Amino acid sequence: MRHGCKINHLSRTHAHRVAMLSNMATSLIMEKRIETTLAKAKALRVYVEPLINRSKEDTTNNRRVVFSYLHSKEAVNELFREISQKVANRPGGYTRILKTGIRHGDNSAMAIIELVDYNENMLKPLTEKKAKSTRRSRAKKAETAEAPAVAEAPAVEETPKAE
Repeated sequence: MRHGCKINHLSRTHAHRVAMLSNMATSLIMEKRIETTLAKAKALRVYVEPLINRSKEDTTNNRRVVFSYLHSKEAVNELFREISQKVANRPGGYTRILKTGIRHGDNSAMAIIELVDYNENMLKPLTEKKAKSTRRSRAKKAETAEAPAVAEAPAVEETPKAE
């Protein structure tokens, strides 16, 4: 029984699970978004968010600790140079999990896990919506009343020139 065991073992041995989470965290840091199963995405969030939090303070010890989890110099450099600057003011919640449905092969729940500050579609301000237009508005009635008057004025000027 799992009394008090809070971590999802994902049906893997400890060494396999740690290696898999390390590889997935490296991919997430380098690609900013990956698609995986929902259970793996939830386990990855617990694994990678403390690393992102550590990257806010760029010290030699923090780099060594993060490297011991990721085993990739490129990922550590990316994390400490670019990602840490974007999340500097964020108090937590660096990743977002979006459910995408089920996988047809084995019916497992699929999800996309991404870094919050790198999704350009979600970062757009909500004020870019088009102005709501209705059929019956006073502004349009005023425009239509002025439009024929403007159109008639040039027509009147052209007729004397023709004679």
